[in-house]
Amino acid sequence: MTGQSLYPRLEPLLAQVQKPIQYVGGELNAQVKAWDDVAVHWALMYPDAYEVGLPNQGLMILYEVLNERPDALAERTYAVWPDLAALMREHGVGQFTVDAHRAVRDFDLLGVSFATELGYTNLLEALDLAGVPLHAVDRDETHPVVVAGGHAAFNPEPVADFVDCAVLGDGEQVVGDVTDVVAAWKEQGRPGGREELLTRLARVDGVYVPRFYAVSYGPDGAIAAVTRTRDDVPARVGKRTVMDLDEWPYPKTPLVPLAESVHERMSVEIFRGCTRGCRFCQAGMITRPVRERTITGIGSMVDQGLRATGYEEVGLLSLSSADHSEIGQVAKELADRYEGTNTGLSLPSTRVDAFNVTLANELSRNGRRSGLTFAPEGGSERIRRVINKTVSKEDLVRTVTTAYANGWQQVKLYFMCGLPTETDEDVLEIADLAVEVIRAGREASGRRDIRCTVSIGGFVPKPHTPFQWAAQAGAETIDHRLRVLRQAINADRRIGRSIGLRYHDGKPGVVEGLLSRGDRRVGRVIEGVWRDGGRFDGWSEHFSYERWARVAAAELAPYGVDLDWFTTRERTQDEVLPWDHLDSGLDKEWLWDDWQDALSEEEVADCRWTPCYDCGVCPTNGTEIQIGPTGRSLIPLTVVGR
Repeated sequence: MTGQSLYPRLEPLLAQVQKPIQYVGGELNAQVKAWDDVAVHWALMYPDAYEVGLPNQGLMILYEVLNERPDALAERTYAVWPDLAALMREHGVGQFTVDAHRAVRDFDLLGVSFATELGYTNLLEALDLAGVPLHAVDRDETHPVVVAGGHAAFNPEPVADFVDCAVLGDGEQVVGDVTDVVAAWKEQGRPGGREELLTRLARVDGVYVPRFYAVSYGPDGAIAAVTRTRDDVPARVGKRTVMDLDEWPYPKTPLVPLAESVHERMSVEIFRGCTRGCRFCQAGMITRPVRERTITGIGSMVDQGLRATGYEEVGLLSLSSADHSEIGQVAKELADRYEGTNTGLSLPSTRVDAFNVTLANELSRNGRRSGLTFAPEGGSERIRRVINKTVSKEDLVRTVTTAYANGWQQVKLYFMCGLPTETDEDVLEIADLAVEVIRAGREASGRRDIRCTVSIGGFVPKPHTPFQWAAQAGAETIDHRLRVLRQAINADRRIGRSIGLRYHDGKPGVVEGLLSRGDRRVGRVIEGVWRDGGRFDGWSEHFSYERWARVAAAELAPYGVDLDWFTTRERTQDEVLPWDHLDSGLDKEWLWDDWQDALSEEEVADCRWTPCYDCGVCPTNGTEIQIGPTGRSLIPLTVVGR
């Protein structure tokens, strides 16, 4: 009988594993609906551990949107750690949801949100534990439809063998359309079986069904063509875009985890999209145009969320939150509203050219004064011109010095290593910058105990960005530059002891690069790695570069390509890219021109404040940039606890 709880069989296993609380469910604001009262059943998966997956905004939004429908239910499932997975296989317990502990195999749809490609092996593990065939072609109408979403779904080709469809863009509206299609198909008696259902789904705007598209390859190993295999599906699949965020004020009742999670706060997305034009940033490119939530919409969400959760910190989220056209007013009026409480506000990071002390003071007025995070991304001004991150060394030092002078003791600077055209000298300027920040900060604050943390991430070229053609730096190059950077920072211990350096070696980035720009042939590598024990590849203690390299060499050799072919090779202008038939709205010719501008070290302005430079998004999607000022203000509330 479908929809039954697996908990009686699961519970005895939990005493034998670490962190059993992450599997029991029952969180504040979790929902459990009667199975037989609805027509369509969704299992929503974040393919990582509970502590990472539960705070994910995207999954939390869809969970609420679907459960508000009287004809649908949604439950959550996360990747289970290897200790529990082994026991589940031993005792015949399948992949389960944490809400009602129902078998994932019983659901109509399994929606998987990929924020990063390193979760692909966890998807395969979940499918296998659930008893769902790994390959989409082997499933029938009794198996859930596996739907990929999230930023990585803009190139789902590496997992095309394992997912039934992928959703491009914003999910709030499209999950409703998918639910309608499945409900109608079931009500009609499941005509035409799974093939008919997938055909209907392929006609939903923003839904891509890989099985209806054939890929051919040329003698050089590159893609020759991607062609649809039936005329009733679109030749190109475009993304979905929610234009009025105030109409979608989710999550209204955010989940509060039982176990420790990576973000212990309530979060409100204050706007979506970014037009800064940072050439490395896939998120900024694929989420265009900018759509701001109004100040009153933000205030309503903060109020309702705080009442529903009891949190004392609110994260104001977006790709660049300080760029909201009314951010100063938002911060001040929220701080006024919660004066006398312990409710603090935070931004995930602040652009150097958007920071001011007044804003920072408002954000921390009622809560704790945490460290500030800035993301210059590139070490030298030259490399910042290449990536279109327009900020000077003087601006950065001045901004950070101002923060130190006004009482902040901790500043974090985020950079990338391995950017296109980068040299050792570009990276070594990170050390010069950090040293100057400490010296200027000590002078401005009169203190010796200030700190600067330098965090370095390896650059991975991403689809739908101007750098999608770029050669990725190899692991040896990344590791060499990190080594000389560390030596430069430690050259003067009087300064170096105040600078923390955090980084990862270059090898995980190479695997991410393979998965980011791979095509369907890479699916064989993913499956081979999973069969060899690969799980939780985003966790350093579980990641094995040797495993990925060995399997890639074996699985890609028959095709005449290898790991370097997918990563360190520069693409040509006329090469057919694996995602060319998936439309993010960005004109490919514009992306190429911007790539050439990058190589010429030419900057491009933010089109929020300057004339349109024809990236293609607005006319392609019938959308437009939506920014304030709105002229609205927050009404003071009688705050609980005052």
